[in-house]
Amino acid sequence: MESNDIDRAEAAAQLAALRADRVALADRVRAPWWYDVALGLLLFAFLSSYAFDSLWVTFPALVLFGAGLGALVAAYKRITGIWVSVTGPAMTAWGGFVLLVLVPAFVLAEGFDQHWVMVVAGAVLGTAVVLFGRHWSRRYDAELRSGL
Repeated sequence: MESNDIDRAEAAAQLAALRADRVALADRVRAPWWYDVALGLLLFAFLSSYAFDSLWVTFPALVLFGAGLGALVAAYKRITGIWVSVTGPAMTAWGGFVLLVLVPAFVLAEGFDQHWVMVVAGAVLGTAVVLFGRHWSRRYDAELRSGL
C-alpha cells in the first residue's frame, strides 16, 4: 500500500466516507420491530406444543417453526440485503439462559408428568428472545456507529 500521493485532506475525506458508510450500514441492519416479536411467538408456539405430549402435535409444530425461521431469515435478507450472525459472548449467554430454563422444564415435563410447564418455558424464552434481540440490535448498531 503506497501512501506517497495521499495528503491529510484526502485521508480525512476517506475516513469521513468510511464513517458515513458505517452509519448507513447501522441504519440498514436493524431488524424491524416485528422481527423479534415473530421470532418470540414462533419459539413460544414450538415449545408450548410439548404440553400436548404428542408427536402428532410437536412434529408439525417443529416443521412450522423451521418454516417460520426460514421465512424470517429470508425477510431479513430481503429487507436489509445482508445477514448478520450473532456469535461470541452474546450467544454463550443466550445458550446458558436457554439451558437454565429448558432443563428444569423438561425434567418436570418428562420426569414428573407436568407437561404444562412447557407453556411457561415457551413464554419465558419467547419473551426473552424478543428482549435479547432488541438489546443485541441496539448494541450492534452502536458498535457499527462507533467503529468498534
